[in-house]
Amino acid sequence: MIKKGCPEEYPISLKLNGYEIAVFQLTNQDLEDWVYGYLFSEGLIDGPEDVVSVQFSEKTGTLNVALCNSFDPEQMFSKKKHYTAGCGRGVTFFSMTDVKKFNKVNSEETYSLTYLLKKRAEFAQNSPLYLETGGMHGACIILEDGSIEVREDIGRHNAVDKIIGHAIRKRLQPDRLVLLTTGRVSYEMLSKAAKFGFAVIGSRTAATKQAIQLARFLNIEVVGYLRGKMATVYTSAKRINDDLNPPAAETSSHSENCPAPAPSPSSRFGQPDEVKERLHRSALQRLSRLTKALPLSLKGGKPSKY
Repeated sequence: MIKKGCPEEYPISLKLNGYEIAVFQLTNQDLEDWVYGYLFSEGLIDGPEDVVSVQFSEKTGTLNVALCNSFDPEQMFSKKKHYTAGCGRGVTFFSMTDVKKFNKVNSEETYSLTYLLKKRAEFAQNSPLYLETGGMHGACIILEDGSIEVREDIGRHNAVDKIIGHAIRKRLQPDRLVLLTTGRVSYEMLSKAAKFGFAVIGSRTAATKQAIQLARFLNIEVVGYLRGKMATVYTSAKRINDDLNPPAAETSSHSENCPAPAPSPSSRFGQPDEVKERLHRSALQRLSRLTKALPLSLKGGKPSKY
């Protein structure tokens, strides 16, 4: 039996200028990054300069955030809430229509699938809470120099907010970063990435149809199922080099010194339909010989001895 620790989550109240926004289930780690990422993703701040201070009371489980601008809670709560899919029942104030108004991403950076898979494996090995418990989500950014930064949380949305908050506080340029996540890329996850300006998003699992539609509209590359030596590219923003499945070389490119390619199964054994016909004919012949060797005669509805 493999013993693992238990993932932890805490109810944490978020207060902006004294007004309680909501109580969130969070992993008690990198909370200041989460504050910046969540507030930015929901359009409550434009940058780190909008936050005066962040104070966390572990005794009361409260995050007190002072904003330099006046905060109108009635205006925020008057917006329509959209409950997110999956565990945690998160809330976002951006609909798909709102997300389509975000700026389209322009980036000339390109990446190979082999590179993304390598970084995905590095990401997994640098996720201590997941390695300890087996029950944590994570988000990672690949920096321009190839190094990575990882944030973890019980919720996939929270983990993405944390890594976005880290990038905002460090004033990193989004078009030169890659976002990796352990969770499903749904439309609200895509909206967080689009709001910050990521050009490429990768996940170890799937992307939803709505997320793919938004990604194509906003010119964002989405890659799913980054595992082992496989990946699925959902979009076509021309930022991904599929070096896992290189195009087959043309026959004319083989020189006399190069061995000819091995014959395909169909060329050695015939076409699939022909193979089926041969097998069917052979089976009928064997059945015919069997019935001749073991004749049955029916008398009175019962088989007689032979």
